[in-house]
Amino acid sequence: MSAPRRAARALAGALALLLLVAFRLAHAKGGDVATPPAAAPAAPEISLLTIGPGEIFFERFGHNAIVVRDPANGSAIAYNYGIFDFAQQDFLLNFARGRMRYRMALDDLADDLEMYRDEHREIVEQRLALTPEQARTLVDFLEWNARPENAQYRYDYFEANCSTRVRDALDHALGGALHAQSEGRSRGYTYRLDALRLMAPEPWLMLLIDLGLGPYADQRIDYWQESFVPATLADVVAGASNGGALAAPAVTLARGEIEPSPILPPDLRWPFLGLGIALGAGLYLLGGSARASRRVPLATFALLFELFCGIGGLLLLFLWFGTEHRSAWRNENLLLLNPLCLALLPAWFGIARGRLRERPRARAIAWLVVVGAALALFSKILPTFAQANLHWIVLFLPIHLALALRLRRA
Repeated sequence: MSAPRRAARALAGALALLLLVAFRLAHAKGGDVATPPAAAPAAPEISLLTIGPGEIFFERFGHNAIVVRDPANGSAIAYNYGIFDFAQQDFLLNFARGRMRYRMALDDLADDLEMYRDEHREIVEQRLALTPEQARTLVDFLEWNARPENAQYRYDYFEANCSTRVRDALDHALGGALHAQSEGRSRGYTYRLDALRLMAPEPWLMLLIDLGLGPYADQRIDYWQESFVPATLADVVAGASNGGALAAPAVTLARGEIEPSPILPPDLRWPFLGLGIALGAGLYLLGGSARASRRVPLATFALLFELFCGIGGLLLLFLWFGTEHRSAWRNENLLLLNPLCLALLPAWFGIARGRLRERPRARAIAWLVVVGAALALFSKILPTFAQANLHWIVLFLPIHLALALRLRRA
């Protein structure tokens, strides 16, 4: 082969090699550009679910939960902080001593909605406009809180219940913004006012709760504190901002058929004053004669009344010194439900049996009870006695006074 032909073939081979290398480089670069980056998982969607009052007395305050929807798998989970178990060890003892243990649980949203609809309770949902980071922070916290070792918490009616735990979880995800926006703003409500208005459809239970609450329940609370009521928390969330409105307009998923709670509890001062004066006057008139037709009804009423006051006073002392129910401590109704009333039972029992004689010791005790009730009335002008119990004073004082006046030889 001649030299020119060998040179031509060598040149053709070199060009083919260059073309092959160039093609492979171009193919490699084109492949890198065509491969899309991995997409970040979609953030969970968060809602606040608020349930209206139920028919059972412990459902009167309502309920709420945090709903987490996962766009990746379509699941919807309700995180619920209101779980308790009557079968729990020492439940009744812990309830009496103020050491109740509640826990957090998670349920399928569809199951919860079906249950609340069957109970004819109102269901309202508010979708929350959280950033992806806030939503993931909240879900991480809820998943941690749902672990068996973290699920239980010490329950308190006003400061650690199903609603305050939901509030605190949302505030954690928002970096404290919910607390900052609701603290210091108030509509003038107190723990007592909220508790009584919510229990107003159960009047006898409302009155017992009112008697058992001490001055702690009469402090004025702001919206942050009042969020122990689920409906109030829904209002707080509706008015909060997170770079824009925190919550979308509420959507009613089910309309309730249960009587709603009033905005304010009944004002019992004038009705109780009239009842107290009427009972006091009637008892005084009954005691004006030694005839059995008057003596027996008077003594029977006195026995029941003194027994109620004495046992009630002992229960108030137990709540103060024997339990951790802080809202019942230092109850000024002890001046009305006086344990000394139990010492008057033998005297009234003797009067009912017709044993009419002077009872100086019993009369002295009866007047001590009257002085205590009068002190309760006088204390209302002193700032250190802040308990809202004037209605109970004007009911009990006339009765104590009439019985003291008639505890004598008839």
